[in-house]
Amino acid sequence: MKYQVYVIELSKRVFTENTKFRLANPQFNGVLQCLYVGMTSKTAAERFRQHKTGYINKKGHKLSAYIVQKYGAYLRPSLYNHLNLKSMTRQEALLMEEKLALDLRRKGYAVWFN
Repeated sequence: MKYQVYVIELSKRVFTENTKFRLANPQFNGVLQCLYVGMTSKTAAERFRQHKTGYINKKGHKLSAYIVQKYGAYLRPSLYNHLNLKSMTRQEALLMEEKLALDLRRKGYAVWFN
């Protein structure tokens, strides 16, 4: 199965309203955006829809992240498309998700990832 990473811009309200998000991003100065980084075997658009609608799979597991369901605004393909040019396994995508999140944090974004 092919996996990819994606980035969703979050409302900046997440920084003031969500303590865990704020504590995970002590470097954030408010200039750049708040982001969520994830990985999926779906298209980024399909995964974003799942987050926003609170999708529950056939086994009854909620697959949406609360932080995206409440604060997610839109996809930011310019931040991830270049990373999805080659096929990734699930493990490669998990590693890429963390690397991308930490890279974006170093650039001054406030970032949440699992």
